[in-house]
Amino acid sequence: MFGYRHANSRLGAALATGEVIFHNAARKVRAKHNNAILSLVISVLQSLILIAVFYGMFELLGMRRTAVRGDFLLYLMSGVFLFQVHIKAVAAVQGAEGPTSPMMLHAPMNTFIAIAAAALSALYLQILTVAVILFLYDALVNPITIEQPVPALGMLLLAWFSGIGVGLVFLAIKPWFPTASGILSTIYQRANMLFSGKMVLANSLPAYMLPVFDWNPLFHAIDQARGFVFINYYPHVTSWHYTLWVGLALCMIGLMGEFYTRRHSSLSWFARR
Repeated sequence: MFGYRHANSRLGAALATGEVIFHNAARKVRAKHNNAILSLVISVLQSLILIAVFYGMFELLGMRRTAVRGDFLLYLMSGVFLFQVHIKAVAAVQGAEGPTSPMMLHAPMNTFIAIAAAALSALYLQILTVAVILFLYDALVNPITIEQPVPALGMLLLAWFSGIGVGLVFLAIKPWFPTASGILSTIYQRANMLFSGKMVLANSLPAYMLPVFDWNPLFHAIDQARGFVFINYYPHVTSWHYTLWVGLALCMIGLMGEFYTRRHSSLSWFARR
């Protein structure tokens, strides 16, 4: 009655794993609120508050002239959306269930499913948030035009993917150094408030300032996204390839670290937290 039925083919196994990831992702979305709509509303409000804060900063400091020619609010949203999806992916993957979680006692649950579900739940909420905000802005405020919507969406997914890589690294070191992992994650997220490039254009930065931002894969993704969103902007100093390769490298490092951690997992780790 409680036995787990194993799939007889690779396709069946893949479909069964996808089903488990789907249900676990749905559980993640409802983890904080029983009402999934409330989770979406909170995510939309967080993004709107961040957009309003940066709009006020630009107005107060007189920085609107540094923005790209075009819809100023769309310029802000193009940075905030990618920043949010990246940071949410980092936090979701870092907070995924580890090998000592009680959820791992239930077949066919494993750490890969937990990580995939955490990442997909974060992406699901952020995609819905972007769609809702853009629809409301287009319908109620000002019609928007995105020059190349498909590549722009690709940059959003690339920001999410690089966030998965960063989150995997933090997840791998969390059981060994839980306090340091939390502190480093917080520092990384706060640093991205300044160094993600959502408030500046890479083309307008002086040469001596570029190294301050250039290390960050999110900086490249945001700048490339603005090149696809606006017809009047072409990014010269950034590359989406950098974000892709850094994301792949971090994912490989994080997965190797997670595999090593899983091989040495112990319930006694909870006593040190």
